[in-house]
Amino acid sequence: MLEMRGVRKTFHAGTPNEVRSLAGVDLNVEAASFVVVIGTNGSGKSTLLNAVAGTFPLDQGSIQLDGADIGKWPEYRRARWIGRVFQNPFSGTAPGLSIAENLSLAARRGRPRGLGWALEAGLRGQMRDVVSRLHMGLEDRLDNPIGTLSGGQRQALTLLMATWLQPKLLLLDEHTAALDPKSADQVIRLSEEIVERDHLTTLMVTHSMHQSATLGDRLIMMHRGRVIYDFHGAEKRRLRPEDLLARFEEVRRAEQLDEGAAEMLRRVYV
Repeated sequence: MLEMRGVRKTFHAGTPNEVRSLAGVDLNVEAASFVVVIGTNGSGKSTLLNAVAGTFPLDQGSIQLDGADIGKWPEYRRARWIGRVFQNPFSGTAPGLSIAENLSLAARRGRPRGLGWALEAGLRGQMRDVVSRLHMGLEDRLDNPIGTLSGGQRQALTLLMATWLQPKLLLLDEHTAALDPKSADQVIRLSEEIVERDHLTTLMVTHSMHQSATLGDRLIMMHRGRVIYDFHGAEKRRLRPEDLLARFEEVRRAEQLDEGAAEMLRRVYV
């Protein structure tokens, strides 16, 4: 389904602020797989999702989605196949438009535009049915501006918008990080339900060790722009939050050893 080969991206190359965000990533994601991506700050996990979404051009490498080479496609063209939910609950929607109008835009994503009614009666009825499954009472508030909703309500609707047309790939970029615990749990339950029901191929970035251990059928850990651990199958199912914390501690200690060795070499040769 998703194939990444030798993907590299460096920001501010050749300057003191140079950051090698992706250092030759190779990754295969099978259809209907739910992959959780974790890593320390600056490990490249969100850059990985941005590379797939087409937020920036690659320095090197290729990306294929469902057999199509999308590596050089602009972001708007990839959006026909890729749904995405961002960390900020106020991203991905038009706050001045109503709930119904936002959902209508999602329902027409990637389709030819023309003059006509955007909110046909049939579509509005479908919206009421789908929104009612959120159990938030929003099916009776379809004409309310989406910008007036709480962060949890808005993120739940953003998830509906991203998956309305059942995309080939769903990207969840720390989509519960800005929510209170109760709202985060609601959005996570909704995410699981939609991904499982529609068999969506999914990449989800998170900082939550609980989410990392309990969600998905595969987990990858990134560090310095590379995939350093890849758990799937029975190995993934056995993971516990404390196991992942132990892996992070291993990485931290290895970093300290590397820095210590580099300092020793500097002292010897300077």
